[in-house]
Amino acid sequence: MPKKKKVILVIDDEADMRTLFTEIFKNKYKVLTAKDGEEGLKKIFSLKPNLVILDIKMPKMNGLEVLRKAKAFYPTLPIILCTAYSSYKTVYAASLADAFVVKSPDLKELLETVESLIN
Repeated sequence: MPKKKKVILVIDDEADMRTLFTEIFKNKYKVLTAKDGEEGLKKIFSLKPNLVILDIKMPKMNGLEVLRKAKAFYPTLPIILCTAYSSYKTVYAASLADAFVVKSPDLKELLETVESLIN
């Protein structure tokens, strides 16, 4: 019986980022997506993914709110904040994340971070 793929939830308001992350992870993991913080939080609670890649600047509910609420219920859920804004790294709420990756054309850091947190 084949081993069940672990689930990654990508929460990002940019469709291009959701597509990119789905493409780079789909061979090894089951990838689910959400277009905003509210949808993402609902999916965290209903689907209980193995790892979350979370943008910060999004409509309806920003990533830091999602992070805080998700960690309150699932403190061991690995969450990677992945944003274009490195200045958020020093925001106290960001310290709840298991990792902080600045969006970049070089996806090596994100790939390595996912591998280290999900296995």
